Amino acid sequence: MSYPLVDAVNQLGQPRVLLLGDFILDQYIWGDAERISQEAPVPLLRETNQEERLGGAANVVQMLCGLGADVVAAGVIGDDDAGRRLCKQLEACGVSCGGVIRDSDRPTTVKVRFIGRAQHRHPHQMLRVDREVRTPLSTELSDQLCQAVLPQLVECHAVLISDYAKGVCTEEVLNQVISVAREKNIPVIVDPASSVDYARYRGATAMTPNRLEASHATLLNINTPQDAFVAGQQLCERLGMDWTFITLDSDGIALTHANGKNAHLPTRKREVYDITGAGDMVLAMIGVGAAAGLEPEHLGRLANVAGGLEVEQIGVVTISREQILADLLTHGRMPNEKVCDAETLRHHVNARRKIGQKVVMTNGCFDLLHTGHVAYLQQAAALGDCLVVAINSDDSVRLLEKAPDRPIFDQTLRGTMLAALEAVDYVVIFDESTPHAVLESIQPEILVKGGTYSKDEVVGKEYVESYGGEVEVLGLTPGMSTTSILHRIRNGQRVTSDEPIQITRKAG
Repeated sequence: MSYPLVDAVNQLGQPRVLLLGDFILDQYIWGDAERISQEAPVPLLRETNQEERLGGAANVVQMLCGLGADVVAAGVIGDDDAGRRLCKQLEACGVSCGGVIRDSDRPTTVKVRFIGRAQHRHPHQMLRVDREVRTPLSTELSDQLCQAVLPQLVECHAVLISDYAKGVCTEEVLNQVISVAREKNIPVIVDPASSVDYARYRGATAMTPNRLEASHATLLNINTPQDAFVAGQQLCERLGMDWTFITLDSDGIALTHANGKNAHLPTRKREVYDITGAGDMVLAMIGVGAAAGLEPEHLGRLANVAGGLEVEQIGVVTISREQILADLLTHGRMPNEKVCDAETLRHHVNARRKIGQKVVMTNGCFDLLHTGHVAYLQQAAALGDCLVVAINSDDSVRLLEKAPDRPIFDQTLRGTMLAALEAVDYVVIFDESTPHAVLESIQPEILVKGGTYSKDEVVGKEYVESYGGEVEVLGLTPGMSTTSILHRIRNGQRVTSDEPIQITRKAG
């Protein structure tokens, strides 16, 4: 599924997303826990430094920005120093805070974490102190928030609701926002709070609860993807939603449609260093994708990738489209996904260049794949980050070989065999006698040819060098060619490994 997902990432554009929720300022006080206090049997933390980070819905905002969205922030914070520092960080991300209301009667939610190191080893959280009010917004404040938010919906492509149960996402506010968004065909994606009445989310397009949250909301035990499908269907029916994305940690995502269609979207195994922020990242990725009009299956699969990249990091970090593209292009691709047409190849080569990869191309018939080919392709791949193999079609081979019995293997089989090699990233088939059309389409940084050629004899050399590309020639072991191998076979001779395959870069 990697190639459709690459196309999906390239189609994201720069959607305008409104994020409504509970904004939190996370404070971290770092220090060394060197001894026990003389005043009480507690560790004594000697402070070394402090830092502040965006948390809660504010963290989703910065993740949306990292994914290239134009974000409008909406919520309620305190009219205090913490609130001003929070808004300053949001504005530094390029976020409009026109929908953020300041209330002098409630403090900005602040979570203070004390992180201690013992004998300079790995730090651990010792204590967390929360400064917050969970009281639901008053009717007056709810009306003020809606007046700030609703006029902005007309320019938005999606609405995200990040509910941390701090009192902002009241039923009164959500009913108005969801109703107006639905009237304007704007998707509404909800990351629900734990242990609240999900009726407040009625009418949303989709929600992204984790396994435990979905279990609490439906009173069902969710141990398998099939269990999640049952819970997701119940949520869709009860709340009038189109889809649910129930995150199942290492088991990926269970996607349920209101029409009863289910899909288990597995994720590849990763090294998990820190799960903090993974749920926020899933919401952000699904929100940006929904704003761009992607299909639900693509939303879920991209959310798996983005959430997986998040847990590979220590602490909360933003994930970029370039990181997602790099992950899609370098992991988990099946051989049949490597064989593509010229237009698809061009799109994916461009995507690779966006993440700084160097493209290498070689071409040939590759009629009878042998050890010489394999060693040659491995060395060609080592010259860059992405190896494209352009192969002559059957008609093109017959024109070049002028032999009725060639190719021995048809173009589909030749492409399949090449795609099975780890060194090969793409295989494209061309009908012309030369690969000029492919070269003009993808403009590789390096064109490689194997055999007894000199650089001046390589077809396409002038064109590649005209835009600053390089041409490399790799020599093959004498006698190890398709023609010579076929000759030996037809004469009843064995092809042995008495002499090792040696491929060297030729001069000139």
